This record gives sequence, C-alpha cells and structure tokens, in this order.
Amino acid sequence: MISFNEQQLAKVQQIIARYPQGKQKSALLPLLHMAQDNFGGWLDVPVMDYVASLLSIEPIEVYEVASFYSMYNLKPVGKHL
Repeated sequence: MISFNEQQLAKVQQIIARYPQGKQKSALLPLLHMAQDNFGGWLDVPVMDYVASLLSIEPIEVYEVASFYSMYNLKPVGKHL
C-alpha cells in the first residue's frame, strides 16, 4: 500500500494547515509535488488516489489537476530527458 511515513505525514499536515478551513483542496499542488518526489518521480493512479484520500476529495479532482499541468509526470520518465 502507498503511504507517506510519519515524518512525511507531519509535513502533509503542515501543508494542509496553511489553508483556511474548507479550502484544504488548495494544498493539492504541493501535495502532488511531494508525492511525485517520494513515489518514484511520477504519479500513477494509486498515488493520486492516496493524495485524494489525504484531502478528502474525489480522485477525479486529483487526476484533472495532475493531467492539466506539465510539471507532473503521469508515466515513468527516463534518467536523462
């Protein structure tokens, strides 16, 4: 199962706490960066589902954002671009 370690989860809570109550969805971009950095350099469906669960949002909302921005890799990337 995909999950952050305790230290990473503490950072997730810090990121979410930056945003007002009811606006936690705004933490999506930094959490996607964190997930991509920690789970192999790309975002597969289980990783995006996990991020959605952290924010209590629908997975499709994460897929939409991740597929819109070119800074997120939805497929594995080579060592040299």
